[in-house]
Amino acid sequence: MSVRHHLAWVVLLLASNAAWAKKVDLDYHVRLLPQTGQAEVRVTLADGAPVRSLDFDLGNEGLYSDFKADGPWQPQADNQRGVWRPAPGKASLSYRVHLNHRMKNGSHDSRLSPEWALFRGDYLVPPARLDQQDGTELVARLTLELPAGWKSIETAWPRIGKQRFRIDNVSRLFDRPTGWMLAGNVGARRTRLGDTEVSVAGPFGQGVRRMDALTLLTFVWPQYQAVFPRTPPKLLLVGAREHLWRGARAANNSIFLNSATPLVSENGSSPLLRELVRVFARISDRERSDWITEGLAEYYSIELLRRAGGISDDRYQALQARLNKEGKAVTSVRGEQISGATVARAVLLLQALDREIRLHSQNKRSLDDLTRALMRVNSVSTAEFVQLAESVLGRESEVLQSSLLK
Repeated sequence: MSVRHHLAWVVLLLASNAAWAKKVDLDYHVRLLPQTGQAEVRVTLADGAPVRSLDFDLGNEGLYSDFKADGPWQPQADNQRGVWRPAPGKASLSYRVHLNHRMKNGSHDSRLSPEWALFRGDYLVPPARLDQQDGTELVARLTLELPAGWKSIETAWPRIGKQRFRIDNVSRLFDRPTGWMLAGNVGARRTRLGDTEVSVAGPFGQGVRRMDALTLLTFVWPQYQAVFPRTPPKLLLVGAREHLWRGARAANNSIFLNSATPLVSENGSSPLLRELVRVFARISDRERSDWITEGLAEYYSIELLRRAGGISDDRYQALQARLNKEGKAVTSVRGEQISGATVARAVLLLQALDREIRLHSQNKRSLDDLTRALMRVNSVSTAEFVQLAESVLGRESEVLQSSLLK
């Protein structure tokens, strides 16, 4: 058999397997309960027989309770895990989850108030290890039941009904409704940027600057498209301020920005654009290499705003002076959950690497090429970052010989 015929056979076989896969509906039904600060969640399989088990990671905060299941439910590891073995036929698992999630500083990163709710869908359904029969494909959908008087729900997933969404993550066997969500009496502004449907939403009376945010996103979007080869099909930006954590945070195709946080800070950085880098790049690090993802997010939030014409030369020099001052005392960028000073030093390191790549490639390559290479790997360590950088550079990097990486 020729190579061409062999490849054609492989493609046909893969297509045949996909077509003949047993599709099983997986429905999430969520009812929000503002009076208790909880949500009632029901996970339903149209047929539980092909699913041997779902092993849930419930965490150590006691967020989940009142489990009821069709088929055995077995709490494990001091209730930090739970294993569901669905019964054959239509099978459901139901439970309650606390959505008023308070952080150590007293603010919330998830809030269920009498008028609105802002939370990450990750809390609704905890992560799980799926054990299923070969040739099974779960087709997941999310339906939210809102309290009386609440008007709408916004998520980053494709809408297939008034309060119904299709959940499909090609990188996971077990699709769950991750990303930021906002429900209640909310206002939203929408546009299309490139191939992405963009929504900026917030509860009425919470000071969300919808048009300001949409204008900034429109302004920088072409620069993000030029650097990052993949764009999200949908982007949801949500905000509020009441009792919520002061800052910005990205999740699956979505960003939370406290409405009291400026779009561009006085020091020249932009929390919104930094988190937008995370949504586009989706780069993960490991082995005490947090400086890579944190540094790249801050580097591009500055650099792409500058490329778009949003930072003058004088302002850029002042910003550089701030980075040098903040990062001056840093002796190593390695670690987990690094400080702001370490991020500043990481940005300076990446800027120096960009200059080195441009110099030795006669300006034909840059840090952008390295970033695109990083996007093709699942996660990256510092040693792997150096290897990829030197493959782009075509030689050993003098910048990356720095003791900062030790």
